[in-house]
Amino acid sequence: MPTAVVILPSTTYRATDFVKAAESLGVDLIVASENPPPLDMGDRYLQIDCSDPDGASEAIIALGDRMEIDGVVAADDAGVVVAALASEKLGLLGNGPEPAAATRDKGAQRNLMEIAEIPQPRFSELSPNAPPGDAVIGLTFPVIIKPLDRSAGQGVIRADNIEELEVRTKEVRGIVGADAPLLIEEFISGDEIALEGIVTDGELTTLAIFDKPGASEGPMFQETILVTPSRLSPDRQAESERVASSALRAIGIEHGPVHVEMKVDQDRVSIIEVAARSIGGLCSQSLNFGLMGTSLETLILRNTLGLDKPELKREPIATGVLMIPIPRGGVFGQVSNIDALREIPGVTGIDITVTPGNRIDPPPVGDRYLGFVFARADSPEEVTKSLISARDLVEVEIS
Repeated sequence: MPTAVVILPSTTYRATDFVKAAESLGVDLIVASENPPPLDMGDRYLQIDCSDPDGASEAIIALGDRMEIDGVVAADDAGVVVAALASEKLGLLGNGPEPAAATRDKGAQRNLMEIAEIPQPRFSELSPNAPPGDAVIGLTFPVIIKPLDRSAGQGVIRADNIEELEVRTKEVRGIVGADAPLLIEEFISGDEIALEGIVTDGELTTLAIFDKPGASEGPMFQETILVTPSRLSPDRQAESERVASSALRAIGIEHGPVHVEMKVDQDRVSIIEVAARSIGGLCSQSLNFGLMGTSLETLILRNTLGLDKPELKREPIATGVLMIPIPRGGVFGQVSNIDALREIPGVTGIDITVTPGNRIDPPPVGDRYLGFVFARADSPEEVTKSLISARDLVEVEIS
């Protein structure tokens, strides 16, 4: 029986999905995390600290001295470098530590893609003590201010002029720290999409392209709706895949799950961000593959272990997910109208992932999802309609 180590965040929603995937494959799964997952893993749990990649990878390597490990994969950004270091030392499939680290540093990504002439926003890095105005010389407003190493919209704010830039930069530093370097990049208009894929020996296989209907144009950026299949034309989808593949090569990604955020403006596709991990939250539950409804987590484990490729064609139906909007910061009480949400045509499931009584904040302060509404229908238009109805109807109690 092959053994795989999956590195999960302490606040993960996905432990159960990976456990089910491992059981379906006959894989012995070990969960590595800062805190035990909400499942009893017994001796199949390894405590690590992802903020110390060297120490965390050494813990996995030490485990490999006691038992045979056949693959290591990270389920979110925090574990990407840990997985790369451990895989390299253990001689397993994976990405090199430097490319993995580049996916965790938005400035490093931008620089590598600039060298390779990948379409992307014009950008500048802002060091901790530099005046914000220095970073926009040669750039055109509006611009986006973002930290180099955060996700889920945390610390990401738009500024439309130099006065706003000064104010917004202070806001971002108040969230991520006064000494944090920041990225300033031009805001690109157009349709926002996300490509979900798996890389094998440097070759990208696209699993799904998500549209993001109603994506925010700022000043804050809270994820809301993802729908697949994309309604982009076949030519634009093909161009999106080509640009994504070029970006992955420029960064040096050779193996594993990838999630690529892009903007499509007329015929130009630009890279917003590249992540060497799969889609976040419970969004993977909107994806199934092949005749047997294989999960994304199953595909990830097969790729991690170097098993033969299964059927990678997504099921022939439109699906989507709403990340339930967080109306304001405070203590979460409940989603008070779940029964009404379930009655919306096309809605197939609702999952609330924050426990009542816990603090929750929307971006740019927070980086957690409150919950998810899933929908399925014959067309992406119907799915979009269902999820917009859910977004407009949902009532979140925050005190």
